[in-house]
Amino acid sequence: MVSGDGIVRVTLNRPDKRNALNRATIERLTAEFEAAASNSNARCILLVGEGNDFCSGADLAELQQIRDASLLDNLEDARRLGRLFLLMRRHPLPVVAAVQGRALAGGCGLATASDLVLARADALFGYPEVNLAFVPAMVMSLLRRSVSEKRAFELLTTGKMISATEAFEAGLVNAVYPVEGFWERVEEFVSSLASKSSSAIRLTKQLLYQIDVMPVEAAIECGAQVNAIARMTEDCRRGIDAFLKRPR
Repeated sequence: MVSGDGIVRVTLNRPDKRNALNRATIERLTAEFEAAASNSNARCILLVGEGNDFCSGADLAELQQIRDASLLDNLEDARRLGRLFLLMRRHPLPVVAAVQGRALAGGCGLATASDLVLARADALFGYPEVNLAFVPAMVMSLLRRSVSEKRAFELLTTGKMISATEAFEAGLVNAVYPVEGFWERVEEFVSSLASKSSSAIRLTKQLLYQIDVMPVEAAIECGAQVNAIARMTEDCRRGIDAFLKRPR
């Protein structure tokens, strides 16, 4: 649901399971993100977890199914989560994850797939899949775009958890807020983001990720085209008019 300020709040709501991911949860998140993309009043998405943790990873029942499933069933299950990450990456709206407590495995993947991550001071991040002889494969390309190659390798192969401060220093987190007043700071952040030009934010996100694999010449030409498109928007025209009317 979109609030009056244009913020779509998407909640992981299984606090008794530490918001662990199962098929139903992934499908619901996918549906909510898809609905937000077609909502003309939406300006940004805030992804949160109910309770003490953001998301602890895969549900135990899901792990049992993974153990006993066929190759094709496991492939489809993996692709389901991969499609959600791609949807978040390609979504026209900025996605902000507010992380408290643990964000582990697929939960850490959800945070990494978000455009911005705000962490409470007590938050913990990690990809412990290696401890189950498993690979955090879908999120790997997104993690590699967020942190250095050696840091990514360390996180993926040791399975260790890192603090919010360490995640910030590594580039995985954008800001760390104190436990006291955390949600107020989160609301201030997303409200400020939602107040920016919607067309400018959308074009910026699209261009930033589009130039990932481009040579510099192609990226600059793509940037020129987006720049020209941005100049034609009503938001830009209003912004220029307001700037020109400022007292000198």
